[in-house]
Amino acid sequence: MPTIVTWKSVDGGRTFEAIRGAPGGDDYQRAWFNPANPDIIALTSDQGAVITLTKSMAAELAPKSIRVNAINPVMGETGMLERFMGSADTPENRAKFLAGIPLGRLSRPHDIANAAMFLADPASSFITGVALEVDGGRCI
Repeated sequence: MPTIVTWKSVDGGRTFEAIRGAPGGDDYQRAWFNPANPDIIALTSDQGAVITLTKSMAAELAPKSIRVNAINPVMGETGMLERFMGSADTPENRAKFLAGIPLGRLSRPHDIANAAMFLADPASSFITGVALEVDGGRCI
């Protein structure tokens, strides 16, 4: 039997609640949606898939001593900034995003490179299946 998903806004259009009618009970999910950037749903779905794939591959490949990890950066100072923001990169718009990052800045390419170097270093040889948040504390 197919799953039926109903979405309803719970705060005027920014957060939606999914109610899935499934055999054995209902599943509830919440999703954030930015009307200025409708691509965010595809982006976050892709990110979730990468995290799940990372963990699955880590479990499958660990017996062969192959480690699999992912790096999850916060929005960064790159050419994709305005597309991700869904608006122009103005001081006002940037301040809105920075307010959600406890360390108070966007990521920079060297932040992501340093995380990759750490995961490639022998010092992290016992780390696998991790989705490393390089986000200035945004996810805490």
